[in-house]
Amino acid sequence: MKSKVSILVLFCAIFSMNAQVKKWTLEECVIYAVENNLTVEQFELDLENAKIDKSDAIGSLLPDLNGNISASSNTGFSINPTNNLPTNETQNNVNGGFGSNLTLFDGLRNIKQLQRAKMNAIANQYRLDDLKDDIRLRVADAYLQVISNKEALNVARAQYAVTEQDMKRNRELVESGVVPRGDLLEIEATAATQEQQIVTNEGLVTISRINLAQLLQITDYENFDVVDEGFEVPPSDILNNSAKSIFAKAMEFRNDIKFSEANVALAETDLEIAKGAYLPTIGAFFNYGTRYSDNAQIPVAGLGPDVPPEFFTPSFKDQLWIFDGISYGAQVNVPIFNGWNTRNSVKRSKINLERTKLQFELDKLTLEATIQQAYVDVTTFGKAYEAAEKTLEAREVAYQYAKDRFDVGLLNAFDFGQSQARLDDARASVIRSKYDYIFRLKILEFYFGLPIQLN
Repeated sequence: MKSKVSILVLFCAIFSMNAQVKKWTLEECVIYAVENNLTVEQFELDLENAKIDKSDAIGSLLPDLNGNISASSNTGFSINPTNNLPTNETQNNVNGGFGSNLTLFDGLRNIKQLQRAKMNAIANQYRLDDLKDDIRLRVADAYLQVISNKEALNVARAQYAVTEQDMKRNRELVESGVVPRGDLLEIEATAATQEQQIVTNEGLVTISRINLAQLLQITDYENFDVVDEGFEVPPSDILNNSAKSIFAKAMEFRNDIKFSEANVALAETDLEIAKGAYLPTIGAFFNYGTRYSDNAQIPVAGLGPDVPPEFFTPSFKDQLWIFDGISYGAQVNVPIFNGWNTRNSVKRSKINLERTKLQFELDKLTLEATIQQAYVDVTTFGKAYEAAEKTLEAREVAYQYAKDRFDVGLLNAFDFGQSQARLDDARASVIRSKYDYIFRLKILEFYFGLPIQLN
């Protein structure tokens, strides 16, 4: 029994460890963020509301149907509803029926409301898709920041390992009297600086992981991590397209532009709906009703002219068809004056239409400016990355030259430490500029309609 329990505990421990070491890829992060973002869920509810509005608009084109039934009791003087004669007897009455109304014409407002509901559902879908696009970019940026910080941390640790070896060798040389103790102190100071940089980079990794987890609505920060992989600059021919052509392509598919354009169409429809209130409204109605009274008096048929009539009270079932009836017809309402409400509503709709048109033009200008900036950023950060690589190559050669001189005693520890510090800065600059360039490249490709992929 103890053996089985031990195996079960071991299995649970292994399963728990496997669950904790899960590391996320960029694709997994993007999918999870889109599916679990709270704002996305709110926008999805707005989309559901828009679909319900569409159902309401369809329903307004159909006739309504309402039933009614009432029961009452009268004591004292009243009018018998079955023969319209006065009576002082207590009577119990039941009335029932149903009615239907249909709008035949209301200035085409019901038709326009249906069109508007359909367009509003489409506009809400564009707004939702635009939010998802924004989340994808933000997650990609945060993901690359984690990878960049991890790579910088690995470089710092590798450089510290080299410094540790130099420090160990110089300690032996100092003990044997070959080099002065000051050289060892300089190397120890360099090692301490590198240790401090490692701690700083570890903090940056932790903070960037938390930022990414928050975008994914994940609160288990300690067990959240991304795949340990570095990325090289992917091949891309996006700069073969001009910024103007990228903007033209973006205008065809960008959801923010489609949403803004849909708002203009909605405002135009709102104006048509407001103008429809100037026109007459035509409706039709049909009503059916019946009644029962325990005081109903029906004359007996077949009596002679000189014989006083005899009356009887029909049963409940018989009264329902004896006293039933229908009414039907049509009605026309012509608007004449309503305190300028219709006129002011039309004016507001015109103002709103102009506002949405201006917003649409502003959104286009914003998109064009964003793409122009992204285009310049790709060029700028690309050149910065190339310059950083060249600087690193030069720093590596200079460092190796300084190390060779330091090893044979032709260079003091201070100057060697300065060369090593410049090399560390160059490596950090390459990492930083590389991921800045990758992200800007992916932004520009995203505006051209290409999905965010790093491999």
